[in-house]
Amino acid sequence: MKTQKFHKFWLMITAIVVGSFGPVFSLATNIETSGWASWTLDLLSWSESGTHNFEAPTTRFLTALTGGFLFGWGICIFCLRQWVFDKAPNETRKAVVAGLLAWFVLDSTGSVASGNAINVFFNILVLLIAVGPLWKPARD
Repeated sequence: MKTQKFHKFWLMITAIVVGSFGPVFSLATNIETSGWASWTLDLLSWSESGTHNFEAPTTRFLTALTGGFLFGWGICIFCLRQWVFDKAPNETRKAVVAGLLAWFVLDSTGSVASGNAINVFFNILVLLIAVGPLWKPARD
């Protein structure tokens, strides 16, 4: 599990984990298709169903931005896996882990500040899944 081949495989898992949130949030730009994003936010904030207001244009705009960034970040991880990893496996691994840690710190801090501290628990789960074996360098 600590081989470069397995790390390259795991980068695909990481790309899917990160990128899969993109379409979910992008769908919330339209009220009729905001169900998955609303459900996700209810889960991540451990709140009652329907407490998020997707009728506000600012919320829909924010979900468009969030969805775009998350999907783009997932594609970036996939491209690093495809085009960079074989040339610089350890550097690719460190770049992806650094990005995940930066996301974790900022997202978790913002979650606590916004009164949604429970999301830190979910962030820990996502971080553990996304980083997986990438935490340590692989054998050649």
